[in-house]
Amino acid sequence: MFYQIYPRSFQDSNGDGIGDIPGLIFRLDYLQWLGIGAVWLCPVYDSPNDDMGYDIRDYRKIMSEFGTMEDFDRLLEEMHRRDIRLVMDLVVNHSSDENAWFVESRKSKDNPYRDYYIWRDGRGGKEPNNWSSFFTPSAWSYDAATEQWYLHLFGEKQPDLNWENPKLREEVYAMINWWFDKGVDGFRMDVISLIAKAPGLPDASGSGYVFPGEHTAFQPALHSHLREMRKRCFDGRDCMCVGETTCVTLDNANSVVGDGRELDLLFQFDIMDIDGENGKWNVIPFSLKKFKALTAAWQSTLDWNTLFWSNHDQPRIVSRWGCTASETLRQRSARMLAVAMYLQRGTPFIYQGEEIGMTNYPFADASQLRDIESLNLLKEAKTDAQKAWAWNGIRHKGRDNARTPMQWDSTANGGFTTGTPWIAVNPNAAEINVQRAREDENPSCTFTVA
Repeated sequence: MFYQIYPRSFQDSNGDGIGDIPGLIFRLDYLQWLGIGAVWLCPVYDSPNDDMGYDIRDYRKIMSEFGTMEDFDRLLEEMHRRDIRLVMDLVVNHSSDENAWFVESRKSKDNPYRDYYIWRDGRGGKEPNNWSSFFTPSAWSYDAATEQWYLHLFGEKQPDLNWENPKLREEVYAMINWWFDKGVDGFRMDVISLIAKAPGLPDASGSGYVFPGEHTAFQPALHSHLREMRKRCFDGRDCMCVGETTCVTLDNANSVVGDGRELDLLFQFDIMDIDGENGKWNVIPFSLKKFKALTAAWQSTLDWNTLFWSNHDQPRIVSRWGCTASETLRQRSARMLAVAMYLQRGTPFIYQGEEIGMTNYPFADASQLRDIESLNLLKEAKTDAQKAWAWNGIRHKGRDNARTPMQWDSTANGGFTTGTPWIAVNPNAAEINVQRAREDENPSCTFTVA
């Protein structure tokens, strides 16, 4: 069983309000008690935090807020001593615009690092094509110094890496092997299905800005890149790789986890999309019929699935698909959802706090938000109707719901920090926390124990 840790919100050890590696070490006995076999650790690399660590400035350095490389080495040692494996997040579709590669890349068109990223001339003074990004209307940003545009499928401070450049790939493989040599046990590969883009970067189908899944996901070159990565980094090691495969379908999933063994496991999001018709923010009622059909389809399509209801990008599952109208219903919902997941075929991934039935936060003002995706959504909302629609989506499905601090006990800030937390602790921490769940034998917690 995997346990996903969002380190910024797990446990603060020094009172600065930010979770850190020493705090994580302090809580390892709890993970051992839960029966966790492996941890997926969200990014702890050096980052300016425009997207909370998914914009990496230095792949071989620990973010100072989280601790030092010595702290990381001790974490790895303490986890292995408890027979818990460590799988790190690998973000190599894009980097931070403060990464040394990009700093060099944008200096001139003939810089040796120019082709580490995807630069293009514009069309008639506008973007090279009509692609949109996950976080911005256009997937392109203009660089006045060199009079070209660079591609970013996420935020403008997250330029996409150019995987067609063999020198870039060599840099990535060297970095992966560096971490393996330190003793990590594998990688969760962030949006790995997007690393190869269609030759020529053609317009996406549709008018206006359109997300180009047809030209950026599961392109033919993806498979050669993944096979090369596997051969150069993973083969011959006792390790694993699981991919976040954006735009995966029942038809193309086995192309990366079938006999080719490009990935060991993949995350698919069909089930996560059943309550968001025509886009994440369009909140619609849960459909049990659709849920059962999709679950059955994926169980029969893949030999082995990843099983998950939650992660750092999803809202709290008890608020989403359960019932929080009363404490009894919250606990029953949490247990029901656990049973529905554990009785499927696959490897379970639970997200911090899921085991005690943590709930969404009652967000009411933009000042309470930290997530770039939600803040950009509010920024784009102009009319009262648009703002109301945006807030409804954020309260139900915003990523900050999963990122509020772990609730350990009924003391101030839920035992997460003695300082001011970087994002507010849920007001229900006094009622919903690890200590109370263990003392009361809360079924949503004790059911998790192996």
